[in-house]
Amino acid sequence: MSATRNEPPVDIDLAKAQGLAEDEYGQICDILGRVPTYTELGITSALWSEHCSYKSSKVYLREFPTEGEHVLQGPGENAGIVDIGDGWVAVFKMESHNHPSFIEPYQGAATGVGGILRDIFTMGARPVACLDALRFGDIDAPRMRYLIDGVVRGIGDYGNCVGIPTVGGETSFHSGYNENILVNAFALGLARRDRIFHARASGAGNPMLYAGSATGRDGIHGATMASEAFGSESESKRPTVQVGDPFAEKIVLEACLEVMRTDAAVAVQDMGAAGLTSSAFEMADRGGVGFRLNLDRVPLREPNLSPYEIMLSESQERMLLVAHRGRQEEVVKIFERWGLEVAEIGEITSDGRAQILAGGEEVASMPISPLAANAPMYRRPVAVPSDLAARQEPPEVPEPSDPGTVLERLLDTPELGCKSWIWRQYDHTVRTNTVIGPGGDAAVLVLKGSTGGLGLTSDVNPVYCSLDPATGGAQAVAEAVRNLACVGAKPVGLTDCLNFGNPENPEVSWQFREAVRGISAGCRAFDVPVISGNVSFYNETEGRSIPPTPTIAMVGVIADVRNLPAAHFTAVGDRVLLLGQDANEFGGSAYLRLLYGVEQGAPPKVDLEAESRLAGLLRFLVSDERIHTAHDLAEGGLGIALAEACVGGGLGVDLEIDCQPHQLFSETQARAIVAVAPNTAEQVMAEAEKRDVPVVDVGAVGGTALKLRCDGAVVNSEVEELHRIWSTALPRALEM
Repeated sequence: MSATRNEPPVDIDLAKAQGLAEDEYGQICDILGRVPTYTELGITSALWSEHCSYKSSKVYLREFPTEGEHVLQGPGENAGIVDIGDGWVAVFKMESHNHPSFIEPYQGAATGVGGILRDIFTMGARPVACLDALRFGDIDAPRMRYLIDGVVRGIGDYGNCVGIPTVGGETSFHSGYNENILVNAFALGLARRDRIFHARASGAGNPMLYAGSATGRDGIHGATMASEAFGSESESKRPTVQVGDPFAEKIVLEACLEVMRTDAAVAVQDMGAAGLTSSAFEMADRGGVGFRLNLDRVPLREPNLSPYEIMLSESQERMLLVAHRGRQEEVVKIFERWGLEVAEIGEITSDGRAQILAGGEEVASMPISPLAANAPMYRRPVAVPSDLAARQEPPEVPEPSDPGTVLERLLDTPELGCKSWIWRQYDHTVRTNTVIGPGGDAAVLVLKGSTGGLGLTSDVNPVYCSLDPATGGAQAVAEAVRNLACVGAKPVGLTDCLNFGNPENPEVSWQFREAVRGISAGCRAFDVPVISGNVSFYNETEGRSIPPTPTIAMVGVIADVRNLPAAHFTAVGDRVLLLGQDANEFGGSAYLRLLYGVEQGAPPKVDLEAESRLAGLLRFLVSDERIHTAHDLAEGGLGIALAEACVGGGLGVDLEIDCQPHQLFSETQARAIVAVAPNTAEQVMAEAEKRDVPVVDVGAVGGTALKLRCDGAVVNSEVEELHRIWSTALPRALEM
C-alpha cells in the first residue's frame, strides 16, 4: 500500500520520531509485509506505546492475584467488577493523568476525571463516587502553586458539573515531584449483576456507531506523550492535552446507560488514550472480530482533519458502540433525543482485520490481534540502586526536647496539615450516598435500600517505596486494609496506579519489579485480588525520576453503616486504647524527613500476619458496635494520630504512654487507637488479647487539651491551638 492523501513517506527516522524503536518498526513491517502508511504508523505507535500496551510491565503484572470469591471481572476490561451482594456489583478502576496535568493542570486533571468516569459507565454501571491521589512538589518550586491550583480546580469543576462526588483520596508534597506531579483518579460505579456490559465487539455486519462530541485536534499523540519522559521543552506539548466538557460528559453518560437498558447495543467503548484507534482495535480484539471504518462519516469539530489525525485524536466525551444489526435506529434515536451527535461510521467484519477508508481510498489495512494483543513485551534489565545500602543505613534519631513543640511543627506542614482547602472545592455529598467523606481513614457510601455500604481508601508512602519498594508496596496494601478496617469494611478488591520513572533505567525497572512483588505479597496475605489498574512510566524530567509511587485504591463491604465509629474522639470519658506494639522505627519517617531533612533507613517492617489480626479485630469491634473511635497510626506515628483524633471533634485527652518522647513519632505499622465506653473497655481489651493483638489502656477522653506524659516528658497542647495550626497549614503555605 502506498502513501495516500499527500501523507509523508514512512521510514525508520519517522518511526523513531513517533516513539517506535528500530526493532519495533521492523516488526510492524514484517506483520504487514510492507512499509506501513503514515496512518498505519500512527496507529501502531499509539497501540504499542507504553501507555496502551504495558510492554515493560506486563511481565511483572502477571504476578498479581486477580481472582477471588467476589471477582466477576478482573484486569483486561475498562474496569474491574466485584459482587457486593443482593444482586449488585461494584465497578471500579484507577487511572493516571500525570503528564497532561503537568503540562496543563486544569484540563489535564479535569479530563482525567472524565476518562475514569467513562471507564465505569461503559461497563453499564452508574458512577457514584471518585477518589483522587495527588502528589505535588515543594510548594515553592517553580510553577507548583499554579499546578496545585489548576489540578484541584480541574478535579472539582469536572466532578461537580457531572454530579459525581469526590469522597476521599490523599495529597502529599515532596521535592521528588517538583518536575513531575502525579494525578491519579479513581471512580466507582454500581450496577445490577445481570446488567453488566463488556466492550467486546461481535457479529459480522453489526454497525459501529460514533456518539458524543465531535473530533478535533486536541489530544493527538496523547498516548505517546504519556509514554516518554519530559525535557526542557515539555511546555511545548500543551497541544497534546485534551479539553474536557463535563456537561457533555453528563449527557453522554445518561444516553449510554439508556442505550444499555434497551439491549440494542452489543458493546460500548469510550475513546480514551489513542482515541478511535484504541477503542476500535481493543473492542474488536476482545471479540475476535475485524472492522471496517469510513472516516468520512466521523463528525468533525474542524475541517480538513487527516485520517491520521482522526484516528489518533483524543477529543473527549466520545463513545464507540456496536449495535445489533437492524436495531441501530433505536440507538441513534436515544442519542439524538439527548441532543448528541451520532453517526454510523463502520461495521464489524469476520476477518480479524482493520480496514480504514477515507476519501474513497484505503488508508490502513492491518491485522488486529498482532497490534492490540501481541504488542512487544520486554523484560527490562534490572539493577539495585548503587546508593541503596547507604540510604538504608539506620538514621540517627534526635530526642525532642519538647515533644509538644515538635507535634505543632509537624502539624504545621502541608504534608501533615489538614487538606480541607482541597476537598472543600469538591462536592462530596451529591447523590446523597456519602456516609463518611474526606478527612477520615476511609470514605463510606451507603447502598440505598439497605443498611449496607462500601468503604473506599487510597494509600501509598512513596518515601518508604524509595527506601525499599517491596516493603513499600506491601505497606500500601496493609495500610489500605487497616484504613478500611477502621470503618468496619472487609476488602473485596483493589485497583492500582503504578507511577514510576523510565523503565529503560535498570534501577527504575528494579523498583517496579520489587514494588509489584510487595503488593502481590500483601494481596495474597489479605486475600484481596487486583481487579484493574494502570501503569504510568516515564515520570521523569531530564533524567530525574519521581519516587516510586504505587498507589493502591481498595474497596470493602460493610454490613451496616448506621453506627460506624468516627476517626476522632466523640465522647468525654471514653477510654483510649492503643492497639499494636511500637518497635521504634524511623526509616523514612515524617519526623526525620519534615523536621531534619533526612530520608534514610529501612522503612518500618510490614508484619502481614499482625496486620491481618489487627484488621480482623477492628472489623469485629465495629460490627459489634463496641467502639466510638477508630483511627490508624501512619505518617507521624502516635503523636499525629492522637492530634488528628483530638482536632477532629474538639475534645482533648489525658494520657500516659510508656515510651521515650521520640517514640511518639515512630511509624511502626499494624497499630491503631480506639476509644470505647468505660464499661466496655475490659471486654474490648479481652477481645484484643484473644486475637493476639497487643493492647494497652493509655488514658481517657476529656478536657480541652491534648495532655500526654511519657518518660518524664509532657505534652500539654490546647486542642483549639492545635486545630488552628493544623487547619491553616496548607492555605498559609499556599499564601491563600
